[in-house]
Amino acid sequence: MKKIALVSVVSLMVTLVASGAVKRQDEDRLGLPGDNLNLYAVMKLFQESETLEGFERSLNDEDQMINNLDLDGDNRVDYIRVLDYVDGDDHTIVLQVALNARENQDVAVFTVNRDRAGNVTVQLIGDEALYGRNYIIEPYYGDVTETPNPAYIGNAGQQNVVVTRVTRVEVAAWPVVRFMYVPGYVVWRSPWYYGYYPGYWHYWHPHYWHYYYGYHSHMDNYYYGYYHRWDHYRWDRYNDYYYSRHRSHSTIVVNNINNNYYTKTYSRPETRDEGSRTYERREATRAASTSKPGRESTLTNSSVQNGNRRTSTAGTNSRSNTNTKASGTNTSNGRRSTVSSSGTTRSSSANSSNNSGRSQVSTRNRNQSQSSVNSRSNNNSQNKSSAGTSAGRSSSSSRSGSSGSSAASKGSTTSRSSAASGSGSSSRSSSSAQSGSSSRKSQASSSSGKRSSSSSASKESKSKSSKSSSSEKKSRRSGN
Repeated sequence: MKKIALVSVVSLMVTLVASGAVKRQDEDRLGLPGDNLNLYAVMKLFQESETLEGFERSLNDEDQMINNLDLDGDNRVDYIRVLDYVDGDDHTIVLQVALNARENQDVAVFTVNRDRAGNVTVQLIGDEALYGRNYIIEPYYGDVTETPNPAYIGNAGQQNVVVTRVTRVEVAAWPVVRFMYVPGYVVWRSPWYYGYYPGYWHYWHPHYWHYYYGYHSHMDNYYYGYYHRWDHYRWDRYNDYYYSRHRSHSTIVVNNINNNYYTKTYSRPETRDEGSRTYERREATRAASTSKPGRESTLTNSSVQNGNRRTSTAGTNSRSNTNTKASGTNTSNGRRSTVSSSGTTRSSSANSSNNSGRSQVSTRNRNQSQSSVNSRSNNNSQNKSSAGTSAGRSSSSSRSGSSGSSAASKGSTTSRSSAASGSGSSSRSSSSAQSGSSSRKSQASSSSGKRSSSSSASKESKSKSSKSSSSEKKSRRSGN
């Protein structure tokens, strides 16, 4: 029995919820083409937009699921263009559909008005052909005191709604409102018309109204918590400025309404649940893409930035180390080159000193050999000549010796001067070859001088010996 009672209670609750949903659905349904453009959703999108161009683009975005209008009956969702008509501080922003090349139909119009104190009032008014007369949506204004119409209930049928009120100063801070009142604002008039639409836009087939309603029913608490229906225009020039001068309406829409063409959209009530599930899937996808992946992407971006900073720091350090090493290498290379050049200088000076020493030794050896040759020739001449001539011979040998020693001294002096010049030029690493060549020239000149002196000495000794022999012969003849 308890189980039966529990099942009965649950079924009764489900029946009440379903009946309440159906009743609410019937209350929200107008039976007019405007049912496929939820003006609560349009007001929310307007409040969140930054520019009128961006508002127009989002309004015609299939993923937003706001525009579901097919006024011309071609089974394609119509493109809604946005046109701003400015009159002083008053903006009349018209949402319009081009049915063909000649006829346009206004769907709804925003009235945005600013007073001298900077307070802004916004209303969204549905066109009477699509929504009936006085279908007006506005925010809950908390700074407007007025006596409400007792016969008008507005959103009174909505349950469990928390009302959020705003001031007209807060409305003036909406991004799109600030955009329209910035100095230098360029009035937005959509450049698109029938048959000519932006490249980012593509048409799609309209959904049945129950599907569309099931999708937006999830946002009812937000819609009815921030916006509500109102019964009169807050801008006193709505009729004479907009309705009489700028409103566009089409006979095609009027004929389709009279022929009950738009009632086809209510023929599939079973699609309501499908529309509700579509909203749930999209919200789950949005939540997954904006919560965890967003945080991960933030962390990834921060880590990438930190990695870039670390990499740049490491690169800077490595560059500085590389530059330090390179400068150290250059310094060491400079030291090495200095050492090598000084070593070359030292080696060249050593070579030049060795060469000069060798030249001195070779000169001395040659002088000694020439002296020995001269002494031998003198001994031979002494054996043949007499005592008188020996003195001449000794004097000649002494002369030859003195000439040889003078030649030797000259050679040594030359070699010393060349060595000095070589050692002096060795401090300049490029003068070692010149010192070697100068020492060689000095050696050659000293050797040639020695040879010439020795040859002249031998000739002189020979002439003296011949003279002594001739004098001996003359003495012998005179003795005989």
